[in-house]
Amino acid sequence: MHGTDLAPRKRPKNRKAQIALVAAELFCERGYHLVGIDEIAAAVGISGPAVYRHFPNKYAILVHATRELVTAALDTVQEAPADGDPAAVLDAQLAALARFTVERRKVGGLYHWEWRYLADEHRAEFREALGVLSRRLAEPLRRLRPQLSPGGAQFLVRAALSAFGSLTTHRAAAPKARAEATLQRLGWAMLRADPPPASAVRSTRGAATPPGAGPPAAGLESRRELLLASAIRLFHRLGYHAVSMEDIGAAAGINASSVYRYFPSKGDLLAAAYYRASDRLAASTSAALRGVAEPDQALRRLVEAYVGFAFGESDLVSVYLAENSNLPEPDRHELRKVQRLHVEEWVRLLTQVRPDLPAVEARVLVHAAINLVTDLGRAVRYTQTGGAAASVAGLARTALAA
Repeated sequence: MHGTDLAPRKRPKNRKAQIALVAAELFCERGYHLVGIDEIAAAVGISGPAVYRHFPNKYAILVHATRELVTAALDTVQEAPADGDPAAVLDAQLAALARFTVERRKVGGLYHWEWRYLADEHRAEFREALGVLSRRLAEPLRRLRPQLSPGGAQFLVRAALSAFGSLTTHRAAAPKARAEATLQRLGWAMLRADPPPASAVRSTRGAATPPGAGPPAAGLESRRELLLASAIRLFHRLGYHAVSMEDIGAAAGINASSVYRYFPSKGDLLAAAYYRASDRLAASTSAALRGVAEPDQALRRLVEAYVGFAFGESDLVSVYLAENSNLPEPDRHELRKVQRLHVEEWVRLLTQVRPDLPAVEARVLVHAAINLVTDLGRAVRYTQTGGAAASVAGLARTALAA
């Protein structure tokens, strides 16, 4: 045996970053609350106590991971020089951001949903850093398109970031080079698009509570419906793990012990919300496509139907997108099949409208369009006034045409 075989192994200098990256991937794959320190340690190849040499608890890992993600994004998207050609600057920024998105695909869920579990101070820090990232793109965009208002430029930048971020919301296979090229094309399509009307941007300031967020109307629904509506609102506002069955009963005005007569567990309530969303989306899609023969018209109506669904059922849609990992296993598998079928309907129509478009690129564009609707819907607080919905639908169609 060589003497070197007995030498103690040195911990790598980047162990802390390694732990945070592995944890971020697990958080995004399974949900923050379902991942434990021992699981993170096993994935890294160390013991649980070794994790605590770098982080005091799991929450500290989440904070570190979100900071690292947005810091790396800022390092990737360099601040534009004041005298640089804005088109060239934007092209370089979009290319760099496309590479970054593909490389960090497995941890993009931190940007989409897992940041919800940050405390207020860390959430504010995260949002401020994202604001800096947005401004780095908006500044050369306004020099390239001086007619854009600050609000309009920010909206288009958010659309571009949403299109990029959509790659992290699904598992559709996409070769690296092709995915980067498609994302860069999508980014330019968003930045060249028509901005929303000024009234749509202004309407997001001090907007009213999103549709369906108020208390349920007493006496108009069955107790089961009251419980489901209350659960959807609370899951949306607080996240699944922060809500108890007692909270749901109290919000519905129903005794806690009576809640279990209608839903045996909180998981059953969440599954009921998902089946409700799937049924309503399927009905909306079917109605939109009924009697339509031309693929381009069908695709346009599919976009409009999805926008109508998202804006009319905003809390339900948000829960549907955010809480998948918390579903009971059988329901999760069944609902994923339904989700894939919905996406494939979009892909089928898009490839009929654009027969030269490879299916792999079509899926990237479809996921981008779907993500744009929900992401930009949140940006305008799902307001039904000021042309916001029509503007979001237009950007979704632009994504499909990119």
